[in-house]
Amino acid sequence: MSLADTAPDRFDRRSLLSALATVVLVNILGGAPAVLGGPDSAWFDALTKPALYPPSWLFGVVWTLLFTLLGVAVFLVAREGLGQRQVRVALGLFALQFVFNIAWTPTFFTLQQPLAALGVIAVLDVLLLPILWAFDRVDRRAALLLVPYLAWVLFATVLNYQFWVLN
Repeated sequence: MSLADTAPDRFDRRSLLSALATVVLVNILGGAPAVLGGPDSAWFDALTKPALYPPSWLFGVVWTLLFTLLGVAVFLVAREGLGQRQVRVALGLFALQFVFNIAWTPTFFTLQQPLAALGVIAVLDVLLLPILWAFDRVDRRAALLLVPYLAWVLFATVLNYQFWVLN
């Protein structure tokens, strides 16, 4: 049973503004590395792309959607109260994985190191299951919002691996 199972839903104006602020913050932090040094480079253009590489425009759409889901999930967990150990653990794990998420883009694109980026994303993969578990202990809805993120990160891991092999 998660904490949210016992707490009433509190979606007043303040909650909605807090949720929106969290979503915007996660999108800014998550998207900044791509804006500062993402896939728009001669180096990346010259790489052999894996057969399952989707159209480039799709990445921006998917990441914006995923960062939005992450922001809502973080809000749902945080609103249960930072005084609760389960909440602090869940948010701490989230922050740790988010560092690896943010580190992947400059490792791959700026440093031009697909193998090192594969190491970064592998750590991210490993961190996601404990985060799902920790979020589920606080609010099952928050955990479910992370499932598309997990799926996309696993797909991105396969892409990263294929970039490394092909190049």
